[in-house]
Amino acid sequence: MRNLIALILALLIGAGVYFYTPDLAHDALVARYGGPPTQPIALADGSTAYYRDQGNPGGLPVVLLHGAGSNLFTWEGWIPALTPKYRVITVDLPGHGLTGRTPGDDYSVKGMEDFVDRLTAALHIDRYVVGGNSMGGGVAANLALDRPERILGLILVDAAGVTIPGLKQDLPIGFKLARMPVVKYLLLWFTPKTLVAEGLKKSYGNPSLVTDAQVERYWMLLRHEGNRAAALKRFGLAQPEPLNSRLGQLTMPTLVLWGEADRLLPLDMGKLYAATIPGAQAVYFPGAGHVPQEEIAEQSGAAAAAFLDRLGAPADNAPELTTHGN
Repeated sequence: MRNLIALILALLIGAGVYFYTPDLAHDALVARYGGPPTQPIALADGSTAYYRDQGNPGGLPVVLLHGAGSNLFTWEGWIPALTPKYRVITVDLPGHGLTGRTPGDDYSVKGMEDFVDRLTAALHIDRYVVGGNSMGGGVAANLALDRPERILGLILVDAAGVTIPGLKQDLPIGFKLARMPVVKYLLLWFTPKTLVAEGLKKSYGNPSLVTDAQVERYWMLLRHEGNRAAALKRFGLAQPEPLNSRLGQLTMPTLVLWGEADRLLPLDMGKLYAATIPGAQAVYFPGAGHVPQEEIAEQSGAAAAAFLDRLGAPADNAPELTTHGN
């Protein structure tokens, strides 16, 4: 019996060592993923944000916010479509990418809004278009509602922030584990690459388009020192009040982009946004999933560029934006 117990313990210890995925040092990840055009910037609260500032320096500023567990690389597929005319700011949000944990450990929607305020202040940007995907879309919608005098336009890409009773959502296993008492703390030390791959592939309408390089980058940046602890804090927060009843207050031009095959935040949520925000335009992408800015970057980026072109064009000379029914 003692030999059996010893064998079981040895196997458990061996498995623990094999699957152990420690935090990765900030400097090592900066060396790997922080090269130009990525750069750090000191913010007023003492934090350092890692961001990219690309495109036309004199163009309309467009600030793009990524989703939970993601990073600024998610928007790189849009850069060719937007940067000839526009100044495009992408950033690793608090608890994500190279920005990592921030002073105060505030990863709430309000905390994210304040972070964007500090970033735009540091960049001397007063008014801008804000866009976001998933969690970042929810933050973008809240910014538009709470700071309408600063937001010139709103782009929602498979955005969080609204609820529909009874709507079925198919969340990645990692998201489910992060909400489970006790079990969630194992994610601080054991985050296998396969878990990240499952979540990323579930975010695509066509999982075969996910590359090994993408999975590797998501996995490495998730393990940036402090990011997993920040994620558990974020998942442990009370769910914010849904925006459903406030969307009618939005007055700025709004574009809703949504993958019709999104399993995380299904299309009905996009249709709710499009139907409730006054004057919103909507483009739905057949076959695409939760991150159309990655999966069909050229097509979704072209839709975003057409929307931005319309913002500064006279009504009778505005470029056409192909829309699908609200």
